[in-house]
Amino acid sequence: MNFQLNKPYNDLPLLPPESEKFETVKVYKKLSEARASLAELKGRMPVIPKPEMLINTLVLQEARDSSIIENINTEADILFTAFTSNKQNFPAATKEVLRYRQALWQAFQSPKQWKLDWIVKIFQTITLKQEAVRDAQVRIGNDFSTVYTPPQPGKILKEKLSNFIKFAQNNSVDPLIAMVILHYQFESIHPFSDGNGRTGRILNVLYLTKKGLLDLPILYISKYILEYKSEYYRLLRDVTENGNWESWILFILEAVNQTSKFTLEKINAIYNYFNEVVKQVKDKAKDIYSYELIELIFSQPYSKIGLLVESKIASRNTASKYLNKLHEIGILEPKKIGNEILYLNKKLYEILSAG
Repeated sequence: MNFQLNKPYNDLPLLPPESEKFETVKVYKKLSEARASLAELKGRMPVIPKPEMLINTLVLQEARDSSIIENINTEADILFTAFTSNKQNFPAATKEVLRYRQALWQAFQSPKQWKLDWIVKIFQTITLKQEAVRDAQVRIGNDFSTVYTPPQPGKILKEKLSNFIKFAQNNSVDPLIAMVILHYQFESIHPFSDGNGRTGRILNVLYLTKKGLLDLPILYISKYILEYKSEYYRLLRDVTENGNWESWILFILEAVNQTSKFTLEKINAIYNYFNEVVKQVKDKAKDIYSYELIELIFSQPYSKIGLLVESKIASRNTASKYLNKLHEIGILEPKKIGNEILYLNKKLYEILSAG
């Protein structure tokens, strides 16, 4: 290894790494487990009637945890409130987490994926910075009071990024293992002045959708990384300093395995409660029932009159009646935010916040 702690890691090896460093019995056993869990999650996603229900709920939770890893903190209730409210004076950290969700969804919908401009756009959306790849040298601290200096800007940085994109577009490695390799490489290249960790974690789930392992970019992987943050950084460094790909790949595969199961539990809980609410409204408030109304109050934890009007479910007066009726039967809880009244789907919020 040519890595030296305080010098730019210009000798960061190009992809792919030597296959004998990661094609081991341990890796393939863990790969089998992770693939099975991910396949079960993918197979269950269609039970949720609208993709927006997962994008606006689970992805916001993923955005929050991914941002906490970078010490950008916001409370879940404030985050969900800000997503629905017209108020502008929410904390900067909350707005930044909302931009993470926006960056992920826009990138997923983009027809031009896995090109440099596409990656730069993710970074710019998260950070609100207009710059492209960094043009200055940086040094990165981590939890071990040490420093990593990524490849220097200019020709070397561009070479590393070009190789990264080429590998992402076409390689013969198992897609899950390729995602783990790409994640290490992106964090090591550190192409931007800020937001590399969050951009890299967005790329993780988008690579899984690119390869057909997920139909939607729904995977709560930052939860696991946040829980084992010190180990995450230790293993990143171990690849850099010792070429230990096996331990790094095992760690992220276990993250995929565990978070696939966790995300599946969330989807099942949301689905079961959705059906409970359908029955409850039919039984206790049949005069206001519509399937579209139930979908809307599950599309995000907070609802408001304007959302019903925009969705053509009801006029303003009728929308107010609907939401208040749902409050009366114990499904929604009103909350005044500035001049607005938002209605919290209490149990949906509890499902999203649990664990």
